[in-house]
Amino acid sequence: MMRQFEIFVSDRPGELAKVADVLGSNGINIMAIASERSETPVIRIVTNDEQSTRTALSKANFKFRENEALVVDLADRPGELAKMAKRLATAGINIDSIYILNKNATTTSVAIVVSDLKKAKEVLR
Repeated sequence: MMRQFEIFVSDRPGELAKVADVLGSNGINIMAIASERSETPVIRIVTNDEQSTRTALSKANFKFRENEALVVDLADRPGELAKMAKRLATAGINIDSIYILNKNATTTSVAIVVSDLKKAKEVLR
């Protein structure tokens, strides 16, 4: 398990640079990142140090939300992501976000934020 941070930013150039600078200057490494440009632009990150991330973002006055993310190891071959997604869908669980954390010759590790964490853990056992 790990934490995903959703950082709410303005829709203007330089917002990612500000977030990355705050994290980097505090010795925090970004393990996974995604962004979405919508009505409320958001940068989603998973880092190597949750407490330091929380502190750094708070001190820099960023608005953010945290979500628990489940780490799932998938066999690195076609169709494995589809199998996982179908199992969750059949159980009525929505995938809110997904990141590739690590990949090697045989395994791909992903972090997922889902609508029902407890149920997802049972389904993916």
